[in-house]
Amino acid sequence: MKLTTFIIDDDLVSQFATRYCIQQSHSDFEIVTCSSGEEGIQACFSFIEEYDRLPDIIFLDLVMDGMNGWDFLENLRNLFKGHKLPSVYVLSAFTNAADRTIAKTNELISGYVDKPLSRSYLEKILKEEEKKRIS
Repeated sequence: MKLTTFIIDDDLVSQFATRYCIQQSHSDFEIVTCSSGEEGIQACFSFIEEYDRLPDIIFLDLVMDGMNGWDFLENLRNLFKGHKLPSVYVLSAFTNAADRTIAKTNELISGYVDKPLSRSYLEKILKEEEKKRIS
């Protein structure tokens, strides 16, 4: 089954590196990239309109201009009640230690990783997603 993944990051180099890592995995992905939190929310609405569901996985940067990652998460929670929420993995430089602590305790965040996404961490995510689908 093809997994749908959104990459929401305002850094084009990071977007490229994350997309490349995902494409190099042996799994089947549909990848959508968004350059802002606002664009990510709009992509979620479009995805629901087209497929009646949200993406399976979101890789989310926290530090973005406009709607940052925290605001995106709050909007995701409030705007998409009644839908199965995606697994959100924070992909950030974590220059702020408080962000790391908050990310560990936020119920919407499935995991966090320092940029760039590594193949080993992606494999871990895929195993977790597989467990969720089986149960």
